[in-house]
Amino acid sequence: MIKLLRTDANNPDFKELIILLDAGLAITDGEDHTFYSQFNKVDHIKYVIIAYENSKAVACGAIKKYDENTMEVKRMFTSPESRGKGLASMILAELQNWAKEMDYKRCILETGIRQKEAVSLYNKTGFILIPNYGQYEGIENSICFEKTL
Repeated sequence: MIKLLRTDANNPDFKELIILLDAGLAITDGEDHTFYSQFNKVDHIKYVIIAYENSKAVACGAIKKYDENTMEVKRMFTSPESRGKGLASMILAELQNWAKEMDYKRCILETGIRQKEAVSLYNKTGFILIPNYGQYEGIENSICFEKTL
């Protein structure tokens, strides 16, 4: 049974999932990891979703304010043993619902071009490719998406 919990970045289960996420990204990103990790701090994230499967935290995602109308999706992760069950799609949908409840109009996000599963997730859930924004402008290994809520 899957349960989604709304929480914040202080949740210890979220912190444990982020350790796993960062370990995986360090491998996938290679030399680029230091650049990307500076934008993945969680100390100011107030909106986190954790998926629990049989009471075990197995996936997470977060949103943070980007501007007055926009939330940025951050820290999406599903543990390897729980992949392929639709958890990331469930979390992404709940994050969008939460953003809508707070009257935000769109969500944006950045992922790496080497994150093939992430790119596939965002494409299949209605996000559209946009020019790289903010700190990702001109970064060839980044790909950015948005979705109107």
